[in-house]
Amino acid sequence: MRKTKLLSTVLLSATLGVAAFGAQAQDKGFYAGAGVGQSFVDEGSYDDEDTAFSVFGGYQFNKYFGLEAGYVDFGKIESDTVGPDLEGDSAYLTAVGTLPITDKFSAYAKAGVHRWNLDTELPGLVGNSDDNGTDPTYGVGVQYRFTDNVALRGEYSRFEIEDLDADLAQVQVRFDF
Repeated sequence: MRKTKLLSTVLLSATLGVAAFGAQAQDKGFYAGAGVGQSFVDEGSYDDEDTAFSVFGGYQFNKYFGLEAGYVDFGKIESDTVGPDLEGDSAYLTAVGTLPITDKFSAYAKAGVHRWNLDTELPGLVGNSDDNGTDPTYGVGVQYRFTDNVALRGEYSRFEIEDLDADLAQVQVRFDF
């Protein structure tokens, strides 16, 4: 039920965002990029971090709204106990709302869903032995545009994975087409 509500909210926000700003369409087009940073898990028998990588692409409908899809490799999160280590990745789709602060600097927030996959089953979850699923993801970031086509982003995101939360802090490079 919670996932359905979140998905409905994201789709409604996307529709309203396009309708509200469609008449003022500026700064639109496709973009792609990549990032590197740290993934963190601090729940249950897991308190670890590892290097994470991502690639993403999207479409900027105007300077306020876009849709983004991407792939994240969380790396390897080691267990504090004798439990299995977690290695996982995720494919995501998010709506991105952008707030321009200056001509070159902006802040953004994103929310959506992701399809996660773990190499091992989640331990300790009664009645659940899944090693993949679909859950919410959301994040915030800042972006500095060096040129019309190249920007540097700093982003902090959370990927919910059943009862675990994987946090991701990254530096990303974005290329606009």
